[in-house]
Amino acid sequence: MSQTVKLVLEDGTEIEGTSFGAFTSAAGEVVFSTAMTGYPENLTDPSFAGQILVLTYPMVGNYGVPGEELYESISKIFESDKIHIAGLVVNYYSEEHSHWNAAKSLGDWLAEYNIPGIFGVDTRMLTKKLREKGAMLGKIVAEQDVPLHDPNLENLVAQVSPQGVQHYGSGQHKIVLVDCGTKTNIIRCFLERDVELIRVPWNYDFTTLDYDGLFLSNGPGDPKMCDATIRHLQKALQQDKPIFGICLGSQLMGLAAGGDTFKLKYGHRSHNQPVKLTGTQRCYITSQNHGFAVDTETLPAEWTMLFENLNDGTCEGIKHKTKPFFSTQFHPEAAGGPQDTEFLFDQFLDEVEKYKAGK
Repeated sequence: MSQTVKLVLEDGTEIEGTSFGAFTSAAGEVVFSTAMTGYPENLTDPSFAGQILVLTYPMVGNYGVPGEELYESISKIFESDKIHIAGLVVNYYSEEHSHWNAAKSLGDWLAEYNIPGIFGVDTRMLTKKLREKGAMLGKIVAEQDVPLHDPNLENLVAQVSPQGVQHYGSGQHKIVLVDCGTKTNIIRCFLERDVELIRVPWNYDFTTLDYDGLFLSNGPGDPKMCDATIRHLQKALQQDKPIFGICLGSQLMGLAAGGDTFKLKYGHRSHNQPVKLTGTQRCYITSQNHGFAVDTETLPAEWTMLFENLNDGTCEGIKHKTKPFFSTQFHPEAAGGPQDTEFLFDQFLDEVEKYKAGK
């Protein structure tokens, strides 16, 4: 038996639809993603914490959800150990699914984590509204109403970052991964490249560790909430050990360098964002999921923009002009795809080798 729920936006818009997943109410920031596939990866991406996700692709759920498989004690399939979105909005939910590795339906999976979904929504109209007015607060209302809630006022990174230090692999390069909400495929990409990985919480003082290279992960929310990470990173920038940041990691690098960040109108959330390597005509199609960006006008003279977004001209990565520090706002590991820029992990490890050879 179908149950009716409502999506309510902060501007007063109310949209009726049908419930799937958990029949419960939830509030958050309403954002949209234009990715055509990859909902198992998207929903488990910690960068979506606190957000009600609108999927623009019209049919969702037709291939179900795969069962869990482990690789080196981490998920081989998902981007973390749970669903992180606050709610899901789709046009048409396929109650029947069919795929060779499907273990359950999308609705059942959402219900396991008490996450509400709503379908029968005109997602094209909703996406146009979000593009025109910007990401806005909203709520999925079932039987019990809940107040609107702005997740960006919280330290979301502290909520998704692990509590303790974890070790993976035993390769020739020792890399510290500062986990602000890392996607599991980042860990997989490093382990496939024969490294020893030390995964530390967002506020851990990694400057006390012995390492060859530093990696700053993606994560949710406003980067300025990560004051402890920025302080530790400022110390690391005084040294010459290679540093690579992705997504939130790029914003943290910009802040630690002395620059500023700003909130995008509606963010970049898709698998098809074009970026250009600065100083060239070389372009890449990238996977992205962020609501903030570095303001390149505020960067010190020794820093420069590495990649530019060809849709809106915003910063898609920065680099130091003389030291081996660089970042990308997009996701080179791109679980969900495309994988055109995964070579940046190799470039980072090449810098680590050079650093070790020159010590």
